[in-house]
Amino acid sequence: MSSLTCAKLILFSIAGVVIQIIGLSLFVYGFFPVKPALSGISGTESFRVPRCNSVHNESEGDLPPDQLKALYEELSGIHPFDRLILMVIDGLPAEFVLGKDHQPPPKALMEAMPYTQSLLANGVAIGYHAKAAPPTVTMPRLKAMVSGAIGGFLDVAFNFNTQALLDDNLLGQFFSVGWKMVMLGDETWLKLFPGLFMRHDGVSSFFVKDTVQVDHNVSRHLGDELSRDDWHLLILHYLGLDHVGHIGGRNSILMAPKLLEMDEVVKMIHTSIIANQDNGQGRTLLVVVSDHGMTDNGNHGGSSYDETDSLALFIGLKNHGSEHASYTVNTVYQVDIAPTLALIFGVPIPKNNVGVLILGTFDSFTDEQHLKALELNSWQLFRLLQAQLPGLSCENSPCESFIDDQGPRKSKCNGNLENMICCLYLNATVLHSSWKSKNVSRSYSRADYSSIVAAYYEFLKTGSEWLSRRVTDKPVNLLAFGVAAMLLSCLILSCLIFHVCKEFCIRQKKNFDLVDGMSNWNLDEAFILGVILIVIISMGSSSMVEEEQYIWHFVTSTLDLLLLRKTMQSLPVKKSFRLYEGTKKIGFQVYSIFVLIISGRTLRGWHQGGVNWTHLPDVSKWLEMAGSNNVKLVQLVSCLLIISLCFFTLSVLGSRRKFVLVVGFTFLVFGLLVLQHIMIYQENTIVQSSSTATLMVQIIFAVLGITPIGTFIALPLVMPISISKKHSSHDSHTSTPDPIEIQYKYPLVELKDSLYVIGWTYIGYWCLLQLMLQQPVNAVPILLILMQILASMIYSSYSGLHQKQWVEIAAFYYLGMAGHFALGNSNSLATIDVAGAFIGMSSYSTLLSGILMFIITYASPILFLISMVMYISVKDTSYLLITQSADSGYLLKIMLALPCLVPMGVNSILLTAYTILLLLMRNHLFVWSVFSPKYLYVCATTVCVYIGVSSVALTVIYSYLVLAFRKRMQCSS
Repeated sequence: MSSLTCAKLILFSIAGVVIQIIGLSLFVYGFFPVKPALSGISGTESFRVPRCNSVHNESEGDLPPDQLKALYEELSGIHPFDRLILMVIDGLPAEFVLGKDHQPPPKALMEAMPYTQSLLANGVAIGYHAKAAPPTVTMPRLKAMVSGAIGGFLDVAFNFNTQALLDDNLLGQFFSVGWKMVMLGDETWLKLFPGLFMRHDGVSSFFVKDTVQVDHNVSRHLGDELSRDDWHLLILHYLGLDHVGHIGGRNSILMAPKLLEMDEVVKMIHTSIIANQDNGQGRTLLVVVSDHGMTDNGNHGGSSYDETDSLALFIGLKNHGSEHASYTVNTVYQVDIAPTLALIFGVPIPKNNVGVLILGTFDSFTDEQHLKALELNSWQLFRLLQAQLPGLSCENSPCESFIDDQGPRKSKCNGNLENMICCLYLNATVLHSSWKSKNVSRSYSRADYSSIVAAYYEFLKTGSEWLSRRVTDKPVNLLAFGVAAMLLSCLILSCLIFHVCKEFCIRQKKNFDLVDGMSNWNLDEAFILGVILIVIISMGSSSMVEEEQYIWHFVTSTLDLLLLRKTMQSLPVKKSFRLYEGTKKIGFQVYSIFVLIISGRTLRGWHQGGVNWTHLPDVSKWLEMAGSNNVKLVQLVSCLLIISLCFFTLSVLGSRRKFVLVVGFTFLVFGLLVLQHIMIYQENTIVQSSSTATLMVQIIFAVLGITPIGTFIALPLVMPISISKKHSSHDSHTSTPDPIEIQYKYPLVELKDSLYVIGWTYIGYWCLLQLMLQQPVNAVPILLILMQILASMIYSSYSGLHQKQWVEIAAFYYLGMAGHFALGNSNSLATIDVAGAFIGMSSYSTLLSGILMFIITYASPILFLISMVMYISVKDTSYLLITQSADSGYLLKIMLALPCLVPMGVNSILLTAYTILLLLMRNHLFVWSVFSPKYLYVCATTVCVYIGVSSVALTVIYSYLVLAFRKRMQCSS
């Protein structure tokens, strides 16, 4: 069998990774396109019946704003309001105000917003549960409210780098008729609509630790703005409630005070303007909305009811009577806000709107105005349907077959989609035309009016639902090429792993003269491969995607038991194999497996992760209920234990070496700095971050970043080079020493010592960083994950020929994924810890906050991957060495091949399999709410693997080259 050289192995590996990146990029580009939008801006054609091949009159755009406004009012026939106050309370669930399941909100929440509740009870306000579409993050939800269009799924990524909104929208329509606009609050509005506001005071929405100043910056201008008459639109975007939720959850002690603060704002606006409409400023409408809701822990981004339950509250539409005072479930869609406001204020509905006029908002208008509004909404939706349904044409329209000479009647609509839409549209328009003729003679009845309204809403809701759920056309060739590239990459990496494993197996049998039975498959090896199959099959179920944590906890605990069984079976070992020097090593392995089992079970119960069962009790909830002082005590104890464990691990190398003392002392100093920060500055309640605390965190971040890099660069340069024939100082953890001739020629002893210290530095400082960034309640899981890593190191260092190396590395990968979910992560975007991503930041940076968010989310997988550096140093691979054929390339190959290839191979199989599954599920009901967020996590995991493997490879190659050069120079001198 011809063996791959190190250079060829690196070349093929890089080729596989590059092909995978190309394939993944093509697939993401093809599967997540930006949704097609009609170009241009709605104008006077919006007030005319849809025609085929209609030509838009471009001269209308040249009209002065006041003439255009007068023209719109004349064409719409609806007397508009004069001014609009749009108050956005970020993250406010509608059930906080309107209740849930026909029940009013809890008493505490009602008492927190007494004035708003009084407006609802008296019929002055009418409220709706406005269902938001996923992803439930601010930017796409604001777009939906002002354009009526549902954005693409990848808007969740653009949320952190907002670009100007170029599509037709309400603010653009208001600007075209000469409205003066003012914006106070979230600066996302300024990025979406640059240059539209004559006055503004924007604040960043990402400083989630700030719950006071972000709202004070809005309210401090409010009194002055309410007294002015030079604006038509006033936008108030309050962020504090969302920030309270991010850190304290729905039940935060600051939630009720924040709601009371928002209630006072509503009261101030209502009493000063809306209740006094005769103040010479014209009729003013106050609309209170929220962009999304929040989960119990205060996060959002997913598609659960709690996250999509946003508010739409209209105040100033005159008295609606007692029918709206009860807590009924008035449910609409968030996109319905755009056409409703456009019709109320007499401007064209945005071209790409898929929303429907909200039932009840036109109760104070005349019947004629209400039907006119429904007609305009129907015309706009029919135009959009014409653009997206080629078969819905005006020439030879199938609609004509439903026209009856016997007079207007409501036809039964069936057939294909085009025929049904035409039928529904015709039903409404024919009934409306008949009503208009009867209206002239005053012969119409109330039943006629109600039937027209019902016909319009039947058409509007059918068209809106189809447009909302319509899957955009995907470029099949692009998707096929992307999948083919990922399959090729998966095949390359899998073949490389098989080739290397086969070569090592042959070398092992040759060196130890083993019988063929040693190459037989063991149960644990079959299970390692079976795990991949289990995960792939489970990903075809939406429920299993939502609850993936159960799979990883199950497979890791099962694997631990299989390893325990195999270790116990190895007690009667033949001496000729010389696998162990006694039962002492087996004892250490058994102890390490028990540590893995116990810590794994504790991690399993720490967070009740996933989506559907988060309400169930778990250890973290119990700790939080015990109070912040108890949480901090547990956090401090965990920090001390982490520092102690790291010192114990470093002491294995021997305390008399100067570089060990220097590295250990440095770690102690910075560990104490982290401990001090936890004790003094880090609170479990929401407080304004002081400049001192921010500076302290920035110093700690700099140290935690610089020290591992400095250790990685400097240690191979200062590591003592020995030309004597002695072994590594931690050979007690390996089964056999490297051959003496190779040790004398190559710096294997020094390399193992260097990698041990560098790997220890990576692990220790990464744990300290996570103690700074993770939620305080996650300090214990970080400690348990560290214990799992150290226990795995002990098991691997004693395994020798008893355990195949690829099995151990795959087990590391699986433990990393189990730890990922044990820290509270899931496949929902709502569990991303946004709060931690802004710790230590004095000014907002998209790049830095994104990096911190990635570090927090993938703390466990990255930790297990970078621990491969220490694994390489403790794992005995001497049985693969042949003195005659040993060279630098071969030595690097036996050290790096499997630790780098196995994680990339496993991830490549899972990535490719889930890509194919996502393609098959493209028409599934939950493709955007369940499968697509999971795919984003799979892509991020791929990036995580690339980073981890690259770090390991760079560390080993650099350390070996420096030490080999130094040893060669020392020997030659």
